[in-house]
Amino acid sequence: MIDVFDFLVIGSGLAGFSFAIRASKYGRVAIVTKSDALESNSYYAQGGIAASPLSDSDSIQKHIEDTLKVGDGLCNRDIVELVIKESRAVIDELISWGVEFDRENTHFHLGREGGHSERRILHRKDQTGAEIQRKLYERIVENKNIEVFESCMAIDLITKFKFIGRTFDGVEDECYGAYIYDKKSKSVETIFGKFVILATGGAGKVYLVTSNPDIATGDGVAMAKRAGARICNMEFYQFHPTVLFHPKAKNFLITEALRGEGGILRTKDGRPFMKKYHPAGDLAPRDVVSRAIDTELKRSGDECVYLDVTHLGRDFIIEKFPQIYEKCLSLGIDITSEPIPVAPGAHFMCGGVLVDSYGETSISRLFAIGEVAYSGFHGANRLASNSLLECLVFSKRALEKCLNYQKKIHIPHEDIPVWRSEKAVPQDEKILISHAWDEIRRLMWNYVGVVRSDKRLRRAWERIQIIKKDIFEDYWRYYISDDLIELRNIAIVAELIIQCAMMRKESRGGHYNIDYPFKNDIEFRKDTIV
Repeated sequence: MIDVFDFLVIGSGLAGFSFAIRASKYGRVAIVTKSDALESNSYYAQGGIAASPLSDSDSIQKHIEDTLKVGDGLCNRDIVELVIKESRAVIDELISWGVEFDRENTHFHLGREGGHSERRILHRKDQTGAEIQRKLYERIVENKNIEVFESCMAIDLITKFKFIGRTFDGVEDECYGAYIYDKKSKSVETIFGKFVILATGGAGKVYLVTSNPDIATGDGVAMAKRAGARICNMEFYQFHPTVLFHPKAKNFLITEALRGEGGILRTKDGRPFMKKYHPAGDLAPRDVVSRAIDTELKRSGDECVYLDVTHLGRDFIIEKFPQIYEKCLSLGIDITSEPIPVAPGAHFMCGGVLVDSYGETSISRLFAIGEVAYSGFHGANRLASNSLLECLVFSKRALEKCLNYQKKIHIPHEDIPVWRSEKAVPQDEKILISHAWDEIRRLMWNYVGVVRSDKRLRRAWERIQIIKKDIFEDYWRYYISDDLIELRNIAIVAELIIQCAMMRKESRGGHYNIDYPFKNDIEFRKDTIV
């Protein structure tokens, strides 16, 4: 099958969904998603979406300054101002699409999270992402201009340089579409798009402990890297301080909003500890809280700390945080009467594919929006609940640039070969994949985690080269599979994180190196571009 769409969207989180809904007014849209359409990082966003101004005490300027402060010197101020000034407009658009946020009488109930100086987080109890995604999906399935390809994985981008070649120095590369692996039929198809939009989310599964779902394997960054796009600031991986620590719990986040309502982090013996690490205490930025927990655990030898919300009251907890209450209760933890065991986990990729102020990458007609992209909005560390806002604003801006594209678009179908795999053989040992996957995730967790050192990074670099070589040999030897595609992608993303971390000889935001414990604004107040 060869099909041509006006817009090819790879990924089905908020960035991809909101782009598709808007773009469907102007042409045919394909959404390619590796699982079912609702499975995404966006769906699991508990806390909410930040916007300003939503109260008399808040302002656009306060939100801008909070974002810049948490971004630790690397935010692009123009982008920060642009996104936050658009926040009320995109919230109104969400509401017009049927999304409902919690209210008290006629006013929004606003949450507060770490790094925010005011209450400005719109939410739907503790299931905001699920509320948004379900309402947008309802619009998508009713839209005749949108076709959703579920259980389909993008393997590689189809670009001019790769298949047509360079005609002369300085010519711009172009993206024509992607090869897509259908997990059900186990076949590879070609889908072309006049505009290709990467909305593939993050890469939490590169790490052993993460709040992300299993699909978060950095596919967009890896594909963009193989295509030759510029990648930026991959050393800044944000670790969420409070992932539920329980042998039967997988990837379950304990929202920061609990601390926003007064939750207190305590050691195993009940001692609160955050005040000694930051004046804001339990509401310090995520990088600070994660490092504080890491320090306390290394000091005590314990496996987790505890988030105490018992003083907030049973009725309040059950009313405001029903999902967390029910999940913990199913594991034998009554959070209304006992503290929640938590530990840091990989949460958000602050770096990504480098884009301009409209989300376009260094490859013409290839856009990246949402967590997969680095726009300059988050800098070295993301302010809580700013991610969904970025998705909405950049999906809007990306479409604006597509609709005003000046260059003539020609897709040379006849020059693009169909996918062939005649020389491949069936894979006879699945253990090769599972072992390499586990090795990468443990390597990244132990050597390139919350706290790093030059020695750990060197060892990680040497080891990833060996692992990657074996993976690439297997990739070209065996029939394609979703496991093999994901394994190749996490190896590339892991290498990028290590490479960028080795290049930054300082500590800033989500990157902390014990050999360079301080910021160096003279040499390193700049992006790390690969």
